[in-house]
Amino acid sequence: MSEHVTSVSVTEFVVSGPEAGPYGITAGPDGTLWFTLVHAGRIGRLTPGGESTSYPLDPASGGPSLITPGPEGDTLWFTEFRGHRIGRITTAGAVDSFALPTPEAGPFGIAAGRDGALWFTEAGADRIGRITPDGDVMEFPLPLTGAFPSAITAGPEGDDRLWFTLNQANAIGAIGPAGDITVHPLPTPGAAPVGITAGGDGALWFVEIGAGQIGRITPDGKIDEFPLPDRAARPHAITAADTPDAGCWFTEWGANRVGRITPDGRIEEYDLPSPSSEPHGITAGPDGALWTALETGKIARLTVQ
Repeated sequence: MSEHVTSVSVTEFVVSGPEAGPYGITAGPDGTLWFTLVHAGRIGRLTPGGESTSYPLDPASGGPSLITPGPEGDTLWFTEFRGHRIGRITTAGAVDSFALPTPEAGPFGIAAGRDGALWFTEAGADRIGRITPDGDVMEFPLPLTGAFPSAITAGPEGDDRLWFTLNQANAIGAIGPAGDITVHPLPTPGAAPVGITAGGDGALWFVEIGAGQIGRITPDGKIDEFPLPDRAARPHAITAADTPDAGCWFTEWGANRVGRITPDGRIEEYDLPSPSSEPHGITAGPDGALWTALETGKIARLTVQ
């Protein structure tokens, strides 16, 4: 992708009924897209050519939310927000899951750390969790309550921490491998950050669903905020583009758009063709395109031209 985008073409693939709720999405290790069906209790798989299938979860599971590739090379890990479990699925479709020690933990965000483990947020318990591929779980309490930790991502190159949003505490947090936690309050009241990603510029980029802004925080805690043209757009998820100078892409859940922000803060926005499609998760795909999960039953592919 070049720094200056001229146009974006969008192709939508139907992957479920509108009640199933495609939500989180990620590029899998097998060259396909994997996504959660939050209301149907299933994990979906979509090839870049548009062929889709899905796999049912255990009845005890509930609300699969965010999904990420695992360290094993042939697995993906996901959170079960209502089932209070961490799930795993192989690229062949075999599923297992791990119950969490804390009741009503509400796991939501999940990301692979550089230590070979998966790190996740417990939105209902104000904790950050860590699970090994063997299923051993550790939990680290946050230094504040009612924070609703949401998305989480590995830090940029040279930073071995995990960074996460504190939706109700209006802050960004970072946790080290030993469990040490730092909290950075946001300048804007009621920002309510949700999605977060490591950008190609060595900083973390996040969305403020409550304030209609995109935020940037450096590893040493310096924060910048960039207002969207439509402050009521409800930005939800964000992902880094496939080249460092191409910035980050984000979804505008409340405005039926996908946006891009460059490293210097320039914002571009693109309407989605289906009305009220509720874009949630977004990821850079294995084919160089951007892919976003539309909760009304589709996955959209955005090709930059």
